[in-house]
Amino acid sequence: MSDLSEEKVRKRAYELWKGAGEPRGKMDTFWYEAEKQLLAERSTQGELPPGMTDNLPV
Repeated sequence: MSDLSEEKVRKRAYELWKGAGEPRGKMDTFWYEAEKQLLAERSTQGELPPGMTDNLPV
């Protein structure tokens, strides 16, 4: 499973911020949106987010 690294989130958040016209003071909003998008992309690829495999039957 590929890691959801800080660098990937940072790059996606920057792209979202640039696309929104570089608004001031809302970087945390773009960070959380970037995480959300990247996690959604992983789940569509069949990967489970970390911690989601703890309760799977053996």
